[in-house]
Parts: sequence; C-alpha cells; structure tokens
Amino acid sequence: MAMNVNLGFVEQMIDIAKRAGEEIMAIYKTDFEVVSKADDSPVTLADQKAEAVILKAIREEVTDQIPIMAEEEVAAGRMPDVGQGPFFLVDPLDGTKQFVSKRGEFTVNIALIENGEPIFGVVHAPAINATYWGSRNGAFAETDGAKPRPIGVRKPGREGVVAVVSRSHRTSEVDDFLKDYKVKEEISSGSSIKFCLVATGRADIYPRMGRTMEWDTAAGHAVLKFAGGSVTRVDGTPLTYGKPGHDNPHFVAKGDFS
Repeated sequence: MAMNVNLGFVEQMIDIAKRAGEEIMAIYKTDFEVVSKADDSPVTLADQKAEAVILKAIREEVTDQIPIMAEEEVAAGRMPDVGQGPFFLVDPLDGTKQFVSKRGEFTVNIALIENGEPIFGVVHAPAINATYWGSRNGAFAETDGAKPRPIGVRKPGREGVVAVVSRSHRTSEVDDFLKDYKVKEEISSGSSIKFCLVATGRADIYPRMGRTMEWDTAAGHAVLKFAGGSVTRVDGTPLTYGKPGHDNPHFVAKGDFS
C-alpha cells in the first residue's frame, strides 16, 4: 500500500507530532525520572507517552496498513518486518539528553519511507515552538507562532561554510572531516534540529561521524531533501532506509554545494 502524501496527510502528521509534543512538554515541567536503556541511552516517561500518542493516532486516524518502526517499540523488542513496502519511522523524543538537561533542543520526528527514501518528514521542537516538514510539495517551517513559510538551502558564501556539529556526540572524525572545508562558524545543536538549520539556510553542512539509527535521521533527512539539500554517506552515495539492523553509517548533510 502506497500513501498519498497530499496536503491532508501532511496536516494530519503535523497535528500528530504537535500532540506528541504536548505530552512531552507536560512531563518536561515536572521532576521526571530518567532510566537507562540496554544501550545506556536515557529514556523517560515523555519518550514513552509521546510514542503511544503517535502510534495510536497513525493507526486510528491515518492508516493501519503500513508498518511503524518506532524507537521505544524497537527497544522493547517489537521490530516490525517492513519488507519492501512503505513504512513509518518514529523517534518520539529525539535528543533525550537535551530534554533531561532542560535544554530546548529536542524534537518529535515522524517520517514516511518508500523505496528506501524518505518521502515525507516532520520535525517538531515543542520547547522552542518550531515545526519543520518536507514532502514532494516542498519544505516549510512554522516558528514562533507565525504562518508556515517555504524554506530552502543556500549556497555557501566565499568567506566559508557554517558547520553544524552535534552538541552531545561530537567526535575527532568530525574535526578531521571539517579540515577539508573553510569553516567560518560552528553551531552546536542537539537532535534533528541540525538538519533543519541546513534546510533553512542557517548552516551549510552537518557531518555526523558516530552511531545513529534510522529513526534519528529520517524526518530531518526529508525536510532537508525537499528544501534542496542532500544527505549522503561520506563517500557520496545516498543514505537509504530499511537497512538490516537499521543502523546508519557515518553521513554528511549538505545545503547547495553545486
């Protein structure tokens, strides 16, 4: 079953992401408990409640015919067989470390994958009142309560590139990679907001040389892709989805380097 990614579908998915964000913010304001998962990454009640909202809403309001691969479901041992068909990728709370440290750089990520590529993605950052989405109809941002506006990548200026680096997962490989570029500014950020900074033309490049999972990247990948950018493996080949194990290789997200 293929999904028709029309305006109605896009609006539904944005609404679902925002409802998950409301669950997250209700817990954000409390003294919540933090538990470590098997891989030592943190998880909170916010992750679990947001994911429950998303799964229920997609299955009851959008479709129950397409598999949903969601981070906490997978952590609990429930990994659907996505086969060759379309599937959803969900990270209900990307940037849990930012959430725990009360830094607003955390997001709700929902993406739809078809033929190994993201064909829709929404990134909602509830603490900073920002939502980004992308599909074949273009890429858009809704920030600070303003009306949605089209977004697009930029060409790097002659004075150098603005690079986005992970606030929590920076590695020496990233520093080595950036030596090949004239970097005029670096921005440290958490979660999939990094993709959105490139998609809106605030930054030019985001290299990630560390472990990520498909649900971490798919929504941001979609936003950047439909804003005119790219997300590739380090060797320049496409970053695809539905891989065995659903781990990502190292990748580079870029604006317009043509």
